[in-house]
Amino acid sequence: LWWAHFPPTRLTRPPPAAAGSGPVGPCGRRAYAPPAERKRFYQNVSISQGEGGFEINLDHRKLKTPQAKLFTVPSEALAIAVATEWDSQKDTIKFYTMHLTTLCNTALDNPTQRNKTQLIRAAVKFLETDTVCYRVEEPPALAELQKNEWDPVIAWAEKRYNVTIGSSTSILGPNIPASTKETFVSHLASYNMWALQGIEFVITQLKSLILSMSLIDRHITVEKAVLLSRLEEEYQIRRWGNVEWAHDYDLCELRARTAAGTLFVHLCSESSTVKHKLLQD
Repeated sequence: LWWAHFPPTRLTRPPPAAAGSGPVGPCGRRAYAPPAERKRFYQNVSISQGEGGFEINLDHRKLKTPQAKLFTVPSEALAIAVATEWDSQKDTIKFYTMHLTTLCNTALDNPTQRNKTQLIRAAVKFLETDTVCYRVEEPPALAELQKNEWDPVIAWAEKRYNVTIGSSTSILGPNIPASTKETFVSHLASYNMWALQGIEFVITQLKSLILSMSLIDRHITVEKAVLLSRLEEEYQIRRWGNVEWAHDYDLCELRARTAAGTLFVHLCSESSTVKHKLLQD
């Protein structure tokens, strides 16, 4: 394991709610299951530029991946963000809070051994079960809420990508045209492998390709994207109440993971490429 390069310490079990914080593949398999916590063993965190990119240094040790590869990222901005995660850890390193580090490990080791085409197809497959495309007929108040909140996002995506998406109350979901799927395949192909890992991570948090692309294209905020992904749950909470503290904890965790994934996508994309994507009709 990557942390085995350092002196052993006693590990503690993660809080129950934290167990789901790692990236999840299209079949629900987690890329990694690192120790939840361990005692901080370093004083200083720094970055340096090597032959393959930017590296993270913990004192005089170079950070490595779970497969013992040198932890190297493609941009200085991403290296600074990862270094900040490590530097912000107090007496105990809480790995389940270090989403950027986990995403980098996944991109470097590619534990599921998928290529770019497979990553893209897995992302586009979410259209078939996209959160915002599945609607209810009862109760009427929830149906109206879904229409008011989700329809504008679908309309934006249809205009942005020049596609037809639609929605359905059928248990089978909407019939997404093949041309729509191919348009998203072409769009996602313009991202590099690192960014695609981040996109998939965001999609698995929101259970929606449409919300994820709306967020990455900066049409909606992280807070809005998370709210829209939990619309039915929030409706039920407003109606019946919620378990004290549990709702707020889950909401904050989901926001943190979604924000980290979105930041990862932008930090892994060339600024000119991102700007071009945002300005496309």
